[in-house]
Amino acid sequence: MSNGYFKVEMPKNEPVKAYLPGSPERASLKKELERQSAQVVQVPMIIGGKEVWTERKTKAVMPHDHAHVIAEAASGGEKEDAIAAALAARKAWTEMPMEHRVSIFLKAADLIAGPMRYKVNAATMLGQSKTVYQAEIDTCELIDFLRFNVYYLQQIYDTECLEPHRVSSTGRFRNRDFPIQFHIHRC
Repeated sequence: MSNGYFKVEMPKNEPVKAYLPGSPERASLKKELERQSAQVVQVPMIIGGKEVWTERKTKAVMPHDHAHVIAEAASGGEKEDAIAAALAARKAWTEMPMEHRVSIFLKAADLIAGPMRYKVNAATMLGQSKTVYQAEIDTCELIDFLRFNVYYLQQIYDTECLEPHRVSSTGRFRNRDFPIQFHIHRC
Protein backbone atom coordinates (compact mmCIF):
# COMPACT_ATOMS: atom_id res chain seq x y z
CA MET A 1 0.00 0.00 0.00
CA SER A 2 1.23 3.47 -0.83
CA ASN A 3 1.51 6.25 1.75
CA GLY A 4 1.50 8.88 -0.99
CA TYR A 5 -1.46 11.04 -1.82
CA PHE A 6 -1.99 11.51 -5.53
CA LYS A 7 -3.70 14.67 -6.66
CA VAL A 8 -5.21 15.05 -10.12
CA GLU A 9 -5.77 18.62 -11.25
CA MET A 10 -9.16 19.48 -12.71
CA PRO A 11 -8.95 18.59 -16.40
CA LYS A 12 -9.87 20.88 -19.25
CA ASN A 13 -12.26 19.80 -21.98
CA GLU A 14 -10.49 18.11 -24.87
CA PRO A 15 -10.30 20.56 -27.79
CA VAL A 16 -12.29 19.51 -30.86
CA LYS A 17 -10.23 19.41 -34.05
CA ALA A 18 -11.78 21.02 -37.14
CA TYR A 19 -10.33 18.72 -39.86
CA LEU A 20 -10.24 21.62 -42.30
CA PRO A 21 -9.30 20.95 -45.95
CA GLY A 22 -5.52 20.73 -46.31
CA SER A 23 -4.94 20.32 -42.56
CA PRO A 24 -2.56 17.62 -41.26
CA GLU A 25 -5.31 16.06 -39.12
CA ARG A 26 -7.58 15.72 -42.16
CA ALA A 27 -4.81 14.02 -44.15
CA SER A 28 -4.05 11.64 -41.26
CA LEU A 29 -7.71 10.75 -40.83
CA LYS A 30 -8.20 10.12 -44.58
CA LYS A 31 -5.18 7.80 -44.58
CA GLU A 32 -6.57 5.91 -41.57
CA LEU A 33 -10.04 5.65 -43.14
CA GLU A 34 -8.50 4.12 -46.28
CA ARG A 35 -6.43 1.69 -44.19
CA GLN A 36 -9.38 0.52 -42.09
CA SER A 37 -11.72 0.28 -45.10
CA ALA A 38 -9.27 -1.95 -46.96
CA GLN A 39 -9.18 -4.72 -44.35
CA VAL A 40 -11.41 -7.07 -42.42
CA VAL A 41 -10.24 -7.09 -38.82
CA GLN A 42 -10.38 -10.45 -37.04
CA VAL A 43 -11.41 -9.84 -33.44
CA PRO A 44 -10.91 -12.56 -30.82
CA MET A 45 -12.73 -12.80 -27.52
CA ILE A 46 -10.48 -11.99 -24.58
CA ILE A 47 -11.24 -14.36 -21.73
CA GLY A 48 -9.01 -14.41 -18.70
CA GLY A 49 -6.48 -12.22 -20.51
CA LYS A 50 -6.09 -14.72 -23.38
CA GLU A 51 -7.26 -14.54 -26.97
CA VAL A 52 -10.01 -17.07 -27.68
CA TRP A 53 -10.93 -17.87 -31.28
CA THR A 54 -14.05 -19.75 -32.33
CA GLU A 55 -15.50 -20.92 -35.62
CA ARG A 56 -18.65 -18.89 -34.93
CA LYS A 57 -18.21 -15.30 -36.11
CA THR A 58 -20.27 -12.14 -35.93
CA LYS A 59 -19.78 -9.75 -38.83
CA ALA A 60 -19.58 -5.99 -38.43
CA VAL A 61 -20.57 -4.01 -41.50
CA MET A 62 -20.60 -0.36 -42.38
CA PRO A 63 -24.16 0.90 -41.76
CA HIS A 64 -23.94 3.04 -44.90
CA ASP A 65 -22.64 0.07 -46.97
CA HIS A 66 -24.07 -3.20 -45.66
CA ALA A 67 -22.08 -5.27 -48.13
CA HIS A 68 -18.77 -3.95 -46.76
CA VAL A 69 -17.62 -6.11 -43.86
CA ILE A 70 -15.04 -4.32 -41.69
CA ALA A 71 -14.65 -6.90 -38.91
CA GLU A 72 -15.42 -10.44 -37.89
CA ALA A 73 -15.60 -11.09 -34.16
CA ALA A 74 -15.36 -14.50 -32.54
CA SER A 75 -18.61 -15.40 -30.79
CA GLY A 76 -18.72 -17.54 -27.69
CA GLY A 77 -21.13 -19.81 -25.97
CA GLU A 78 -21.34 -22.04 -22.91
CA LYS A 79 -18.09 -23.80 -23.80
CA GLU A 80 -16.09 -20.60 -23.30
CA ASP A 81 -16.29 -19.89 -19.57
CA ALA A 82 -16.26 -16.12 -19.76
CA ILE A 83 -18.37 -15.63 -16.64
CA ALA A 84 -15.82 -17.20 -14.29
CA ALA A 85 -13.03 -15.17 -15.90
CA ALA A 86 -15.08 -11.96 -15.57
CA LEU A 87 -15.73 -12.63 -11.89
CA ALA A 88 -12.02 -13.23 -11.30
CA ALA A 89 -11.14 -10.02 -13.16
CA ARG A 90 -13.72 -8.13 -11.13
CA LYS A 91 -12.15 -9.35 -7.90
CA ALA A 92 -8.64 -8.35 -9.04
CA TRP A 93 -9.90 -4.93 -10.21
CA THR A 94 -11.71 -4.11 -6.97
CA GLU A 95 -8.68 -5.12 -4.90
CA MET A 96 -6.37 -2.90 -6.94
CA PRO A 97 -5.53 0.41 -5.19
CA MET A 98 -7.55 3.37 -6.41
CA GLU A 99 -4.53 5.26 -7.77
CA HIS A 100 -3.61 2.25 -9.94
CA ARG A 101 -7.13 1.98 -11.32
CA VAL A 102 -7.35 5.66 -12.18
CA SER A 103 -3.91 5.56 -13.82
CA ILE A 104 -5.39 3.07 -16.30
CA PHE A 105 -8.22 5.48 -17.12
CA LEU A 106 -5.79 8.40 -17.48
CA LYS A 107 -3.45 6.37 -19.71
CA ALA A 108 -6.42 5.41 -21.92
CA ALA A 109 -7.44 9.08 -22.19
CA ASP A 110 -3.88 10.07 -23.16
CA LEU A 111 -3.68 7.35 -25.83
CA ILE A 112 -7.05 8.29 -27.32
CA ALA A 113 -6.16 12.01 -27.29
CA GLY A 114 -2.78 11.30 -28.88
CA PRO A 115 -1.60 8.45 -31.08
CA MET A 116 -4.93 6.59 -31.25
CA ARG A 117 -7.18 9.57 -32.07
CA TYR A 118 -7.33 9.00 -35.84
CA LYS A 119 -7.86 5.26 -35.38
CA VAL A 120 -10.75 5.84 -32.97
CA ASN A 121 -12.31 8.51 -35.21
CA ALA A 122 -11.99 6.37 -38.35
CA ALA A 123 -13.46 3.32 -36.57
CA THR A 124 -16.36 5.48 -35.32
CA MET A 125 -17.01 6.88 -38.79
CA LEU A 126 -16.93 3.48 -40.48
CA GLY A 127 -18.65 1.47 -37.77
CA GLN A 128 -21.43 3.94 -36.97
CA SER A 129 -21.73 6.01 -40.18
CA LYS A 130 -20.85 9.24 -38.40
CA THR A 131 -19.42 12.36 -39.97
CA VAL A 132 -15.93 13.47 -39.06
CA TYR A 133 -17.34 16.12 -36.73
CA GLN A 134 -19.66 13.66 -34.97
CA ALA A 135 -16.81 11.17 -34.54
CA GLU A 136 -14.45 13.86 -33.26
CA ILE A 137 -17.01 15.05 -30.71
CA ASP A 138 -17.61 11.46 -29.56
CA THR A 139 -13.86 10.99 -29.17
CA CYS A 140 -13.48 14.20 -27.18
CA GLU A 141 -16.41 13.20 -24.96
CA LEU A 142 -14.77 9.83 -24.27
CA ILE A 143 -11.49 11.52 -23.34
CA ASP A 144 -13.34 13.96 -21.08
CA PHE A 145 -15.36 11.13 -19.53
CA LEU A 146 -12.19 9.29 -18.55
CA ARG A 147 -10.35 12.34 -17.22
CA PHE A 148 -13.23 14.07 -15.42
CA ASN A 149 -14.43 10.89 -13.74
CA VAL A 150 -10.96 10.36 -12.29
CA TYR A 151 -11.02 13.92 -11.01
CA TYR A 152 -14.49 13.53 -9.48
CA LEU A 153 -13.56 10.18 -7.95
CA GLN A 154 -10.67 11.89 -6.23
CA GLN A 155 -13.14 14.39 -4.77
CA ILE A 156 -15.31 11.56 -3.46
CA TYR A 157 -12.30 10.00 -1.73
CA ASP A 158 -11.33 13.37 -0.28
CA THR A 159 -13.88 13.58 2.55
CA GLU A 160 -13.31 17.33 2.93
CA CYS A 161 -15.15 17.86 -0.36
CA LEU A 162 -18.34 16.15 0.80
CA GLU A 163 -21.22 18.27 2.05
CA PRO A 164 -21.92 18.11 5.80
CA HIS A 165 -25.47 16.80 5.32
CA ARG A 166 -24.00 13.65 3.75
CA VAL A 167 -22.17 12.73 6.96
CA SER A 168 -23.86 10.08 9.08
CA SER A 169 -24.62 10.56 12.77
CA THR A 170 -21.29 8.86 13.56
CA GLY A 171 -19.45 11.42 11.43
CA ARG A 172 -18.02 8.67 9.22
CA PHE A 173 -18.41 7.73 5.59
CA ARG A 174 -18.51 4.28 4.15
CA ASN A 175 -16.91 4.00 0.73
CA ARG A 176 -17.77 1.00 -1.35
CA ASP A 177 -15.83 0.46 -4.55
CA PHE A 178 -17.39 -1.13 -7.58
CA PRO A 179 -15.37 -2.37 -10.55
CA ILE A 180 -16.12 0.53 -12.89
CA GLN A 181 -18.21 2.97 -10.94
CA PHE A 182 -17.74 4.36 -7.48
CA HIS A 183 -20.51 5.18 -5.01
CA ILE A 184 -20.64 6.64 -1.55
CA HIS A 185 -23.19 5.35 0.95
CA ARG A 186 -24.28 6.68 4.30
CA CYS A 187 -23.47 4.56 7.35
